[in-house]
Amino acid sequence: MGSTLILKSSQLPPSARFLCTRDNNPYPGDGQTSKRSSGWTQGHGGVKNSTIRRRTEEYLRDSVEVSDKSSTAWRRSPVSKSVFAAGTAKRMTEMLKRKSALVSLDDQEDPEERATSRAVKLQPPEQPLSVTEWMKLKESLGNPQYFDRQMMTVLIKAMAELDIAKSLLTFVAVEKGTLSYELLLRYLTLCVMGGHDSEVVDVYDIMLGTFSSLDPGACSLFIKSFSRTERWRKALGVLQELKKVFTPSSRNYGDIISGAMLNGERSTAWALYDELIEKGLSPHQDTWEALFKAERKTEEEKRTETVSQSEHEERLQAILLYMRNNNIYPQQRLANCIKTWFESLEGQKWTGKWTRATLKGVCKCCGSELESIWLTDEEYQQLKDRVMTDIIQGQDVFKKTTPEELERFKAFVERRPAFDVVIDGLNVANITKNKHMQSEMLLAVVSELVGQGLTVLVLGRKHMLRPSKNWGRDHMNLIKQKAHCFFTDNISEDDPFLLYASLNSGKHCQFVSRDLMRDHKACLPDDATRRLFFKWQRGHQVVVHGLSLASRRVKFQSILSFDTIIQTSADSWHIPYDDTEDRSSHEVPQRWLCLSKKH
Repeated sequence: MGSTLILKSSQLPPSARFLCTRDNNPYPGDGQTSKRSSGWTQGHGGVKNSTIRRRTEEYLRDSVEVSDKSSTAWRRSPVSKSVFAAGTAKRMTEMLKRKSALVSLDDQEDPEERATSRAVKLQPPEQPLSVTEWMKLKESLGNPQYFDRQMMTVLIKAMAELDIAKSLLTFVAVEKGTLSYELLLRYLTLCVMGGHDSEVVDVYDIMLGTFSSLDPGACSLFIKSFSRTERWRKALGVLQELKKVFTPSSRNYGDIISGAMLNGERSTAWALYDELIEKGLSPHQDTWEALFKAERKTEEEKRTETVSQSEHEERLQAILLYMRNNNIYPQQRLANCIKTWFESLEGQKWTGKWTRATLKGVCKCCGSELESIWLTDEEYQQLKDRVMTDIIQGQDVFKKTTPEELERFKAFVERRPAFDVVIDGLNVANITKNKHMQSEMLLAVVSELVGQGLTVLVLGRKHMLRPSKNWGRDHMNLIKQKAHCFFTDNISEDDPFLLYASLNSGKHCQFVSRDLMRDHKACLPDDATRRLFFKWQRGHQVVVHGLSLASRRVKFQSILSFDTIIQTSADSWHIPYDDTEDRSSHEVPQRWLCLSKKH
């Protein structure tokens, strides 16, 4: 059954009737409510744009070319920074796309098909239409079944004037005698995205009075809108209703925290923040921004505030420690808020400067030495134990080798001295795009390391021992003479062996590979161990940077001696921050905020 609702003048022309289908379930028989609504709540209720996940595993392929035409020249990676430096993966990906002349899927689309698609694509009208005009437009498009929803989506993408959307609602109400939940949800999205918060209040009353329940998507939109107005407490009520049937998102909490802080309700904001953390949610950066933004309070407000200034300061510094413990880096906007907040503290004389660190890990601003990248003995033993248990002895490892082969390798390692360097042989050989030079490439790397007096292990596969154009017999014999070698079955993968040999050899042992080992890091049981793995990886992974065939000399990228993590002392904070959108998850920022206190 439906019920008739007369809209206020702010919603539709007075002559229009707003008819909505009353239904206990906005999506009857679907069972996918959260999935449908999520498309409207991502990005504060906006339409989520798809992104292409870049394949950073190939970040160094073809970066070192071996060529007889330029054998006397250094052939080096176009990216001179560490593979863990922010933006390296993106720059390498773009370089590889140019070299391979790759094109996007859109570019591969047939021009005729693309033109046809554009021809039938809905276009938003430039002004409100009458019922008759909307009907003519719909008929000209062949009376599509979901014309109203599709057109409202188009209006959202175009951020059209609200009056146009209202005229569409009028048309649908006249044509169908009802407005569906999904259409209202789209209209609500347009209101929230366009900042029409007074309109949102009316839509809330209508939807709440018409439908027995609201889905999480609608709740999130209402929370966002209410939180940025003087009606922000209404968002608390929506949150309580949402919690009865669904776990609110960190965005839901963050919106209300922002509203509470904007209205001077510090205690409410911190109570919600504590609840967010207790539920295991990760705060958004703009939530931290809201908490860090300096408040201007009157003396009366300061006296009545239930959260003291000293407690507020402690809570904010605890956020920085949370970011440290979770390897989270503030983005530029948040870093600015942090800097402003420190400098605003009365009587404390904090000064913030944007800076970098030297290669030796010294802050260029204040001269402080940053924390070392090297793990402590306790951290190293903890990581070693977890890797041995969860990766080497885990069930998944036998998808990449056999128990017999792994035991044979363990016995092999026990009979050898501790290694200084472990080389992923096939990975290193594949650096060159000239497949006929693979063994020569591997030999050059081995020779360079052995020439430095290092004990080297080369991990390879048995097919590398069969003489071929790719794998020269003389080259492989020299490699076996210079280094310890272990060749696995051709179906095996090298990573578990590399990790075992490297960690078993001790804290000094490094490894040479382009592999970022994200799958293995994901096998570890908790965030703390994964952070240790990443720290160990950045301090021990060696990457080839350049090669001269004439002298058989190889250069490697420098390994930074310091850890890129938020750190503090009695009179200073050093905060690495994101000043770029190019940073991949395995990379670390290069810029720092140095905060020092003057006495």
